[in-house]
Amino acid sequence: MKIIIRLVFISIMVLSCDKENNKIEIVNQYYNVLNNSEYSKIPTLIIDTLITKEIDYKETYSQLKYLEFLKWNSVFNPEYKVLKIEEHDGVIKTKVSQQCKRIIFLHEEPIIINQVFRFKNNKITHVETVNYSSFNDSIFISNRTKLLNWVHKNHPELKGFLHDQTKKGGLKYLKAINLYQEVN
Repeated sequence: MKIIIRLVFISIMVLSCDKENNKIEIVNQYYNVLNNSEYSKIPTLIIDTLITKEIDYKETYSQLKYLEFLKWNSVFNPEYKVLKIEEHDGVIKTKVSQQCKRIIFLHEEPIIINQVFRFKNNKITHVETVNYSSFNDSIFISNRTKLLNWVHKNHPELKGFLHDQTKKGGLKYLKAINLYQEVN
């Protein structure tokens, strides 16, 4: 009888570890989707309504709306590198280096973010950026202001790109960066 109880206990422990490892794998797949713009895989990773939070900003996305955001993001050729990933109390915590054409232009180097992922039925329900380990907001804001002022003066047809998080808006944003860099 003791052997059966031990085997049941060991089985429960192994299954529990597999679920947590599965969550880690889901988060790794999520970052791979972002890196490779593999939109078709998003429905297998997130629930129907994904909640993102960044410090004090919260956004709720349907899968369709989130796919549109990912299309915007993909315009800038993002690269996410997982520096650390671990499970704590049923959530996955990551430390990630993020860079892309937009971030390198605005921030002049990759940013490092700490994120928390929450799950329901082995699908991501929340992605929360809890803090930035490396982010210089004065450089970011200065470069963004220079770009916006330059676009306003030299290419007013591109105005509005900053808040348009669709693929079309991303292409305008990228065009603004490229035109600015050509003359500066």
